[in-house]
Amino acid sequence: MDKLNMGKHISNKFNEELEAVRNRVLSMGGLVEQQLSDALTAIQTADVELAEKVLTNDHKINKLEVQIDEECVHIIAKRQPAASDLRLVIAIIKTIADLERIGDEAERIAKVAKESFSNDQQQLLVSLENLGHQILIMLRKVLDAFARMDLDSAYEVHRQDEQADRQYEALTRQLMTYMMEDSRSIPKIMNVLWSARSLERMGDRCQNIAEYIIFFVKGKDVRHVSPESIERTVKGDRTS
Repeated sequence: MDKLNMGKHISNKFNEELEAVRNRVLSMGGLVEQQLSDALTAIQTADVELAEKVLTNDHKINKLEVQIDEECVHIIAKRQPAASDLRLVIAIIKTIADLERIGDEAERIAKVAKESFSNDQQQLLVSLENLGHQILIMLRKVLDAFARMDLDSAYEVHRQDEQADRQYEALTRQLMTYMMEDSRSIPKIMNVLWSARSLERMGDRCQNIAEYIIFFVKGKDVRHVSPESIERTVKGDRTS
């Protein structure tokens, strides 16, 4: 909590507003995490009912994004935050946008889970599940990092995206080979390919959230910079 500078404002109401909106982000993150977990389970078990549940629940994520966005606008207009408080509000606004998009990608995966696959094609879903597990771990870690505004955990998630990208590339090659060997499988395999692409995008979104955490803690924008520059920012003077 010290990193969030809670308790340092003249207005206790301001503290409560910041804490409430931060907690709402974590609630939204928990729902997104559950959506992804359910979508992956639906594919693994061919559970159409669970896939439908994911599709039905997507509106809850959208509603939370709008509510949190409105709360942040209210804080900016009423409190005119500066320094770390302003960075926190900005980080929250950006984070919920990425969480909403992760929810959208989970919805796309749930739609694929409603498709039927042959026994041979089911084997290809194993690789998809492996990538999905990696992305789910990244999402959980970055949400935990956000809860604690943990710089080191955020940096770890940021680095893990490279591993997820390699898994995605390997899976893409595997799926392309399968389609060339059996042209009749192309429509089904394309659905798997789009699901893999959705997972890869989720990894990018998790990396974005990690960057917002670094921005809040260090006060430096690390988007579109080299990995070496990010490492220097994270491992530099921790008192900045």
